Amino acid sequence: MLGVISPVIGITCPARPTKWANWELDAVVLPTTYHKMVIECGGIPLLIPPGCSSDVIDRIDGLLISGGPDINAKLYGEINGPYTNEIYPEQDASEIELMKSAIAKDIPLLCICRGFQLLCVINGGKLHQHLPETEGHRNHGGWNGEVTEHGVEILEGTKLWEIMGPHATANSTHHQGVSDPGELSVSAYSSHDNLIEAVEIKSRKFCIGVQWHPERIDHVSLYLAFIKSARG
Repeated sequence: MLGVISPVIGITCPARPTKWANWELDAVVLPTTYHKMVIECGGIPLLIPPGCSSDVIDRIDGLLISGGPDINAKLYGEINGPYTNEIYPEQDASEIELMKSAIAKDIPLLCICRGFQLLCVINGGKLHQHLPETEGHRNHGGWNGEVTEHGVEILEGTKLWEIMGPHATANSTHHQGVSDPGELSVSAYSSHDNLIEAVEIKSRKFCIGVQWHPERIDHVSLYLAFIKSARG
């Protein structure tokens, strides 16, 4: 649309061993659903690999922390359990610095799945390391490649409620979950087992974390609100 400025949205992404033509190389990888949703909602995606300086915050209008592997339990004062077996300390450290910088400078921040969990951890929270062995959450939903869906109840008076209303359908692709949100405000719980599904920082113009993947379930309203905040 003429006259509308497209904000630059930084999207964190991991580096993993990947098949690249005839070679096995470390490559920066990210599901295309992220950048396609950002483009659809009016943003310009910019991929941010692990190890990138947090100075990139001064060159973007919004920050999206993507999903990915488990978070090192040492970050919340625990020992990694038997199912916390894929951790990437460089990614943890890089994303923590980016998130802290975004929060301090009030850059719009949207945190997805792992990003939501990390947002809680850096604000004093803790995680359930393996929901299938956690009392009350053993049947929470899909993980290890399986995807399921369940209801989410959104709390009235939260920014997420203003964007999505009182109820949403979320997808589940995770085996860890937030047990303690720390200093963050909870904005949603799962309908069937009361697991924390979303948090926010109310003092910031846009700082929301969700456990599910809205870009895979076509929750366009959440991305539109994020892009609008980044534009403003």
